[in-house]
Amino acid sequence: MPVDPSDKIKLGSKAARIDGPVDKTALEAATDALLARLSELQAAFHADGRHAVLLVLQGRDASGKDGVIKTVYGAFNPTGVQVAAFGPPTPLELRHDFLWRVHQVVPPRGMVGVFNRSHYEDVLAVRVRALAPESVWRARYDHINTFERMLADNGVIIRKCMLHVSREEQHDRLKARLDDPTKNWKFRLDDLKDRDRWDAYTDAYREMLERCSTPWAPWYVVPSDDKAVRNHLIARMLVDTLESTKSTFPPMDEAVRAAATGFA
Repeated sequence: MPVDPSDKIKLGSKAARIDGPVDKTALEAATDALLARLSELQAAFHADGRHAVLLVLQGRDASGKDGVIKTVYGAFNPTGVQVAAFGPPTPLELRHDFLWRVHQVVPPRGMVGVFNRSHYEDVLAVRVRALAPESVWRARYDHINTFERMLADNGVIIRKCMLHVSREEQHDRLKARLDDPTKNWKFRLDDLKDRDRWDAYTDAYREMLERCSTPWAPWYVVPSDDKAVRNHLIARMLVDTLESTKSTFPPMDEAVRAAATGFA
């Protein structure tokens, strides 16, 4: 369910997992069926061309953003998918407003896009690491809501997922990464320091969810300690989203049909 800003938003360890045992075999089979359905839906969505879908993925380090892209977005035809990742802004990007680099990679109609991190870093990392004064980052909630409303009014269907991982699970995943030479080269000093900023990030995430979960761009908190559960929930949400567009294949051009008469 989308985040209701009027509800108390739970971001503790219990919220990072679902209650009760999970039948992994059944869950993975259900996810495979959803991924196959996504592939079917995308074909008509791409041809229809009336809408774009943008999935925003935010989460702490090791919450699974890359895993979602690999597993869930791997079901799509690559010609209809657009992936954008956001690291620290470049000198050129810093000379523009904070949404400038984001707007340039919003998916066009007919495409299914995903942001690996996003413009929300400007009210998360910027806030927690004190990269800008509060008077700057606090105004950005309203800027973001207005920006996303403009996108929605122009055919972009926005879905935003906070991949919620517990502190204990993140520790185990980071430890495994640090011991893996194929992954540890990507770490920056601030990535490790952010473990000490856990509570500050929790406050920042909570306010982000409260201020920016809107009818036109809802947030979902996805329990992400279990990767299979995380992938299933996001795949199911995307199936519902694409089905809601009621996309159809356009009719064949009559001039082409006439010219192709008798083609063999």
